[in-house]
Order: sequence, then structure tokens, then C-alpha cells
Amino acid sequence: MPIIVKTLDLSAWAAWEDYAAGHPDATFFHRAGWSRVIEASFGHPTHYLYAERGGRVCGLLPLAHYRSWMFGNALISNACCMGGGPVADDDGAYAALDAAALALMERVGADYLEYRRPCRRHADWRCRDNLYVTFEQPIDRDEETALKRIPRKQRAVVRKALQSGLADEMDTGIDRFYALYAANVHNHGTPVFSKGYFRNLMAEFGADCDILTVCHEGTALSSVLSFYHRGRVMPYYTGSAGLARDLGANDFMYWRLMRRAADRGCTIFDFGRSKIGTGPYAFKKNWGFDPIPVVHEYRTRDGQSLPDLNPLNPKYRLFIAVWKRLPLPVANLLGPNIVRNIG
Repeated sequence: MPIIVKTLDLSAWAAWEDYAAGHPDATFFHRAGWSRVIEASFGHPTHYLYAERGGRVCGLLPLAHYRSWMFGNALISNACCMGGGPVADDDGAYAALDAAALALMERVGADYLEYRRPCRRHADWRCRDNLYVTFEQPIDRDEETALKRIPRKQRAVVRKALQSGLADEMDTGIDRFYALYAANVHNHGTPVFSKGYFRNLMAEFGADCDILTVCHEGTALSSVLSFYHRGRVMPYYTGSAGLARDLGANDFMYWRLMRRAADRGCTIFDFGRSKIGTGPYAFKKNWGFDPIPVVHEYRTRDGQSLPDLNPLNPKYRLFIAVWKRLPLPVANLLGPNIVRNIG
């Protein structure tokens, strides 16, 4: 039967979500709600394409169109996410989605089309597979078994943190999380997302997006915003205060997130994406997690170079150094207008 590619609207919302919930390769980043979050938070148009055969959905491709003078003109699947590239039933549906995406690329004048996937699919597309990895591991329901899974040195850190008088709480608002997150990214020389973005995430995804905050004597030290999808928990945005390291608040936070996720019925702890060779990469390996490559595939216009918006790029070194010196209120005011254009 012929395959027809359509653009998501409210009439197909439920069918899209059902497919994303059932396809073995679909992730949280294939959820239809991302289209509303991206448009409401950053003002970028989205083109959520789905393939249909015989009136039934047979493939998804969420695309966001990012266009700025500073960072270029791109169609990204999926923006703000470590995944979200096309998922489909078969080669015919994949080919139909590719064709529709390339036609859209020409129509909107994008310089490149980017797919973020766990593996490479297009041998003739340009690729970057040596920048990011992700980490995941099964969650043990039994607490002592889960502790023994952690390598000995890191396990000692966790046990010490458990005796440091720390407490974990679930937040209904974003204020404590945002204060820690904003200070953290500022220290790394990175512009901050707006508060509105995080409010939109919480409102859109409901129980599948929550915030856990770790406190010591009533002071918030660490906080993490996590996503949940088909038995998987993913700590995605984090922040911490300077004292957090001394008390092991970050280690305590991830341990308590694992235990709460186990109580919720989750079976996989997805530690999320990190750049190879960075501190977060080493931290996750210390927990005994093995890195899994994240592949970025690109179809570029003739003569276009591969985009490199990674903070480790030497061309951003001066910007990062200057940004770190900005007063935090100024960085929080300016940051959202810059980072909204980085997909």
C-alpha cells in the first residue's frame, strides 16, 4: 500500500503518541509534546512528520527548524534532545520520511538536516560519532544488590553520603532547581535556558517529568529534573551548589533517584548524554556505567561544513571565558536569548 507522509496536527496526536509508546526504538524524545515545548519556549517552528500506510501510522520524524544569524539554519531531529531521529516499521517508511525531510530542507532553506540516533543509518551522509556518549544500566529492585553493582570506590562515596544528614524531596515548582541549575551552567561558561522552558516541560509531560532536590539542614544543595519513558528514568538537567561536593550531595541525589525510580517500577537508569573526555563523562564511568555512542548524522547543502556548536570547540573559548565573568543576574537575563538558538 502507498505510504503518505503528513504533518502532525491535533487529529493525529493520539495516534502519534500511541506509536511512540509502542515502537521499540522510540524514546521520550519522540513524544509529540516536544513540539509544543519547543514552539512555546523558543519560538521555533516544528514540523513533526509521520508516515501513514493504509490509515495506520508506520513511522515518526520530529523536526524543529532553528534559524539564527549566530548558529545557522538547521532542521534538527530532535532539538534540545539527545535523540529523536526517525523511527519506522520498515525501509519503505524510513525512505518516505527521509524524502519528506529533504524536501522540507529545500523548502525552508536550511543549511543542513540533522538526525540524532543511537546508530548510523545513512552510509552516504556525513556523520559525527566521536563527541557524545550515553550511559545506561538496569535498576536492581533490591537495595543492597544495587549498591554492590556500583564499583567499590564509588560505592564508598555513596555510603558516606548516606550518612551525611542529607534529605531528598520531590519539588512541585522549579525555583530551587533553577537557582542551582543556573549557577552551575554559569560556572561552566554556558548560557542558561529560561525558566519558562522548564515550566513548559513540567506542564507538558506531567508525571513523566519531575524534580528531585537534595537538602542539608534545610538548604538545597543539588537538584535534578528527570524524564520517564517506558520503565526508563533519565536525569536530564541538573544543578548543584559548591557545598554539594563536600557532602556527596550529587552522589546521594543519583542514588535516591535510582531508588525512587525502582519504587515507581522503572527497570533502566539512563544516565544521559555526556561529552567524551569531560568531568560528567568520568563521573558516570565511576558509577560503573559503560559508554554507548550517540550518532549525529547530517545531510548538508553542497559546500556546507559540518556544524560544531560544541562548547569544546576552540572558537568559543573566549566567549566562555567572558561569560563566566558576567554577574549571575546578567547571565540569567541574557542567556535565554542566546541558548534558544542552539538546538
